[in-house]
Amino acid sequence: MRRQEEQRGSGPDEGGAAGPQAPGELPPYAERVLDVAELVPPGRVMTYGDVAEWLDEGGPRQVGRVMALYGAAVPWWRVVRSDGVLLPGHELRALDAYRAEGTPLREAPRSAEGHLPRLDMRRARWDGGAGGGGGQAARGAGDRSHI
Repeated sequence: MRRQEEQRGSGPDEGGAAGPQAPGELPPYAERVLDVAELVPPGRVMTYGDVAEWLDEGGPRQVGRVMALYGAAVPWWRVVRSDGVLLPGHELRALDAYRAEGTPLREAPRSAEGHLPRLDMRRARWDGGAGGGGGQAARGAGDRSHI
């Protein structure tokens, strides 16, 4: 989906170490994670664990690491924590993107620090259907309705 020569930064920060790969070259796992991130439709999200399950490879921490190192060139705000908390340090940028895309949010209680909303995971979570494929669902095995 993406060109190998495309320059990637360090997640939403747009800078940082890219690891031992040659300039412009991504590790194969990172390329697959970023491909999934690009499939998530505007207004929807997948958790780090959802992406790992979609790929049938790695886990939430590995997906998070890929997004932190290479996610700047993809819609990083669509790959999120499972509790719906906005990415620390990037809350306002993510919130702007969510509002622009109409992503379902839950208002924070007044007692919450910073009063920032969370994602409404029940309504915002994308299961990979209608336009995407991968993981068990693409092979017709298993039920992904829990995602």
